[in-house]
Amino acid sequence: MMTDDHTTQAMSCYGGRLIQTPNMDRIANEGIRMDNCYAVNALSGPSRACILTGKFSHMNGFTDNASTFDGSQQTFPKLLQAAGYQTSVIGKWHLITEPQGFDYWCILSGQHEQGDYYNPDFIENGKHVVEQGYVTDIVTDKAIEYLEHRDKSKPFCMMYHQKAPHRNWMPAPRHLGMFNNTTFPEPGTLFDTYEGRGRAAKEQDMSIEHTLTDDWDLKLLTREEMLKDTTNRLYQVYKRMPAAVQDKWDSVYAQRISEYRNGNLKGNALISWKYQQYMRDYLATVVAVDENIGRLLNYLEKTGELDNTIIVYTSDQGFFLGEHGWFDKRFMYEECQRMPMIVRYPKAIKAGSTSNAIAMNIDFAPTFLDFAGVEIPDDIQGESLKPVLTNEGNAPADWRKAAYYHYYEYPAEHSVKRHYGIRTTDFKLIHFYNDVDEWEMYDMQNDPHELNNLYGNPEYTAKQAELMLLLKEVQEQYKDNDPDERITELFKGDRRFMENR
Repeated sequence: MMTDDHTTQAMSCYGGRLIQTPNMDRIANEGIRMDNCYAVNALSGPSRACILTGKFSHMNGFTDNASTFDGSQQTFPKLLQAAGYQTSVIGKWHLITEPQGFDYWCILSGQHEQGDYYNPDFIENGKHVVEQGYVTDIVTDKAIEYLEHRDKSKPFCMMYHQKAPHRNWMPAPRHLGMFNNTTFPEPGTLFDTYEGRGRAAKEQDMSIEHTLTDDWDLKLLTREEMLKDTTNRLYQVYKRMPAAVQDKWDSVYAQRISEYRNGNLKGNALISWKYQQYMRDYLATVVAVDENIGRLLNYLEKTGELDNTIIVYTSDQGFFLGEHGWFDKRFMYEECQRMPMIVRYPKAIKAGSTSNAIAMNIDFAPTFLDFAGVEIPDDIQGESLKPVLTNEGNAPADWRKAAYYHYYEYPAEHSVKRHYGIRTTDFKLIHFYNDVDEWEMYDMQNDPHELNNLYGNPEYTAKQAELMLLLKEVQEQYKDNDPDERITELFKGDRRFMENR
């Protein structure tokens, strides 16, 4: 089970204060919660490629959202399929090329495979279809239908991938306006000034204050205004709704439009107001995801397969929910590098377990293969998490010391500079490169919000040297031999106007 841009801050099983997620919580409470699971490239397409292959972006070739996935390469679904598993992927794919290694596939095709929230387009085993309804419900309908008609004499592997809660955060009809009168707690760093940090934090283009758009993101257009300019991107998704849903949408967002136009909001008050609207939409889409996870769990329970199925819930990375004044992901900072991972399998995993072991999304592929009894190829770079998951979250003595990260997509949407680094249990070291040469180092135990850059601080000279050495070792281990891209740029050109993905 994977969502897009769902962060641990919006999961009650991770201690999130924003909403309750009872069905996700059930997976965690009846299984294990991984507290230090990290994306190795916090961007949708690259993360998915890393999960499929068990390899870092520089090895699987899908470094950024303008890439095209080489579907001919080895993936864990292909290996499971060869071992007799029925394999399927339903929902968001976002790798541009046609899925390979699946007995059944049905992927979202609208908006460059981003998918639409309402009446979405799919490509189903090569055939274009348009479904009526709300995307989160439809993906679940398709998953249950496939499971109902599969060959029950064989084991199955299903990738159940939701679009939500990806931008532009359009709730299901039943959830429109559900949080209109809710005021969500603000993160302590909502008004961050980035003092003491480098250009990367200051020059990004992902702030709630400046980057959230009035139309696409905040939905501050009436129907009449959209009809005056039918090329508007919001209208393109609005017109997919049935007339009754449009009427409800108009009624729900009228309150917001009135507040904005009559409120005379400025400065921090305007940022706070925008934050509330962002949360109301984002979190409402998460509610539908949680409901549908419940539907799928109930189906597996009804058919007697629940305890016989390894269930993993994750997202392609985390997401900023106002921390540092931001939305989106991409940075190696904790809110988006850290990703949810909860696993339920009562035959091998003790209920209520938690783990601080450092995991990465390249570990998913070897973990699935290990549990299935399939040999893990030597060229997979991740490590099987099975020894951790089956030992109440305790890692083997020789477990890794750091997670590695490398982000490539700059210049592009949101202007997050290229960078790489390591995250250990206690510290984080980051190098921003390409158009800058800046380092950041954070004490994650004493500075969990990453506000105090310790790089170059004389009191941390020994720790800095230790982390620099570990970074070089990790890069050698994972064969990232040209991390600063001095020899060959993996992509060139100014792509700041690339369509958001």
